Amino acid sequence: MAVNVYSTSITQETMSRHDIIAWVNDILCLAYTKVEQLSSGAAYCQFMDMLFPGCISLKKVKFQAKLEHEYIHNFKLLQASFKRMNVDKIIPVEKLVKGRFQDNLDFIQWFKKVFDANYDGKEYDPVEARQGQDAIPPPDPGEQIFNLPKKSHHANSPTAGAAKSSPASKPTTPSSRPSSAKKIPATAPPAKGEKELEAQVTQLNEQVNSLKVALEGVEKERDFYFGKLREIELLCQDQGQESAQFVERLMEVLYAAEDQGRRSILCCPQYVLQGDGTMPSK
Repeated sequence: MAVNVYSTSITQETMSRHDIIAWVNDILCLAYTKVEQLSSGAAYCQFMDMLFPGCISLKKVKFQAKLEHEYIHNFKLLQASFKRMNVDKIIPVEKLVKGRFQDNLDFIQWFKKVFDANYDGKEYDPVEARQGQDAIPPPDPGEQIFNLPKKSHHANSPTAGAAKSSPASKPTTPSSRPSSAKKIPATAPPAKGEKELEAQVTQLNEQVNSLKVALEGVEKERDFYFGKLREIELLCQDQGQESAQFVERLMEVLYAAEDQGRRSILCCPQYVLQGDGTMPSK
């Protein structure tokens, strides 16, 4: 079982962001560049495999996670391994997966103390343990969704078109036809291209706004069901010895991975509640 550690104002000796990332990369042979990239949860899962072999299945860990629901999947596996090894810590999943710097820095600082308290010095090959999975660093949460090309005002200006259209070899002399010098054929196409770019930018901005609205809806729904599951977890912990077998099975369903959770419900019909909400008699 794990040796638990607790961060207080007395025991808290922190490392700099650069030192902590260098430590993670050195131990696990990764190429992370920022603390925020730890929000995928994959590194913590492999640390637990290193400290307590067999407490977590690295085959289920999404080392190439790029989306928030994949991060949540990894942290679900991590929380299950914590429970299995009696690590007394509730993971602030909803904060970590947002990729905010301070939340992720606080968590890795705490986990570094857990590692120091439990590592026995045995050899560990992180690349071999991943069994060929490429541990690609997750994207930086601060990156732009769209990198739109910047308009070149110099290229589309009338003076630039005039400079391109006027030959350098011909001297400027007075002419009886001054109107011919005012013809600049290069001005029309850039104006048309600029309008097309503005239309594309407008369309992309509308898409971004639509995605933001959809994302907010999904996040609200996720938070709602996460809160329900948290309430169920607390109720199960308060039950004590009453209905111990049912509570134990329900806790397994809560902490199970996605596929395992589906199978556990199908394989245990004896724990399905009756229509009136009561337990069936054995």
